[in-house]
Amino acid sequence: MSNRTVAETLAQAGRQLAERLGLTVREARLEARTLASHAWGVDTVWLLAHDTDALAESQLEAFLALLKRRLGGEPVAYILGQREFYGRPFRVTPATLIPRPETEHLVEAALTRGPAGARVLDIGTGSGCIAVTLKLERPDWQVTAVDLSPDALAVARGNAARLGADVEFRQSDLFSALAGQTYDLIVSNPPYVAEADPHMDRGDVRFEPRTALTSGRDGLDAIREIVSQASSHLSEGGWLLFEHGWEQGEAASQLLAESGFVELFLERDLAGLARVSGGWI
Repeated sequence: MSNRTVAETLAQAGRQLAERLGLTVREARLEARTLASHAWGVDTVWLLAHDTDALAESQLEAFLALLKRRLGGEPVAYILGQREFYGRPFRVTPATLIPRPETEHLVEAALTRGPAGARVLDIGTGSGCIAVTLKLERPDWQVTAVDLSPDALAVARGNAARLGADVEFRQSDLFSALAGQTYDLIVSNPPYVAEADPHMDRGDVRFEPRTALTSGRDGLDAIREIVSQASSHLSEGGWLLFEHGWEQGEAASQLLAESGFVELFLERDLAGLARVSGGWI
């Protein structure tokens, strides 16, 4: 046995996380508990009930190995190998973006606009969180998801299989492999960060695939391509919806209007920040 208790180990880890990563005390404590739960195969209740227990050397070593990775900046989601999205666990790897709560606004927007039996396309699926969620929430929809990365597609297929979602996956650079295909609803969480954005050198995004994050000098290159090509892949009255940066709402609306989309809308998050734009053709 070591001479370190559960409580002492978590308290020290929390202090280190707060100091090294600039987390709040609450965030640091939560991360320490999350790492401990994963390292020891226990839940939060166990941690509280056994806070005065001395840790076995193997337990301490397993926890410290995960803590070292996190102190180096590696995202918790990659350390754990998963992240919750829309109430479901999705496997993630460095080949995929980490699903974020903001993207749930895109799912909600799609669920309120897609018709019964809709043919749906998810562009740049990554972990598959959008496509899989839409299929599970609307089993009558026919969902296709594309991504340029074969590694990301492997992760997405695995998530679909584990969660029981019948989604068709294809390797495609945007619409390149979809000639002649039309859909009632096209959704996307494309890269939309400017290449020179200083935030790219901070936090979790340093470890995420850069090609899934950045898109040209103003961050809008991928969105321009999607908007300009989407009309030829939408059925009459079909919707295009996409996530974007909080400051890109006006530009998104302009791009949609220039490509002939109508019934334009902008969805904001609970903080009032622009998150999702779309329209139908």
